Amino acid sequence: MSYTEKMSNRINELLTKNYDAEAGYKKAAEIVENPQLKQFFETQAQHRYDFGHELKTEIRNMGETPEKGTSFKGDAHRTWMDIKSTFTSNDEEAILNEVTRGEKAAVEEYKEVMNDTTLPPTTKSILSKQVSNIENTLNNVKNFEAVIS
Repeated sequence: MSYTEKMSNRINELLTKNYDAEAGYKKAAEIVENPQLKQFFETQAQHRYDFGHELKTEIRNMGETPEKGTSFKGDAHRTWMDIKSTFTSNDEEAILNEVTRGEKAAVEEYKEVMNDTTLPPTTKSILSKQVSNIENTLNNVKNFEAVIS
């Protein structure tokens, strides 16, 4: 497997995670009743959609093919959110906890890819911007948790 194939595979993994996050945020926006939280989730879904397009472009620039669709693990997580919301009466705090868990995992995955010293500068720049946005999202989630608790 060539370097570009390996790098493309790693970026494709991040792309799939963004598909999962986008779908998860859309699901969360459907579940919550708090208008500010609903808007926050809708905005995050749009960010992840935009991230996906940036990553797809980068993968194509490497001469590779972007992945399509969410992962089985992401689909299972959203199903779990459905089940959990049924039993917790759409408990916004529980949903925020799930968002925090998912975003912390995303930051770790991004940083792991970014640790590759052979990462092209354009790719590193895109990933840096995206991980910074995800870290800001985590801070916003903490603020929501403080208000809801």
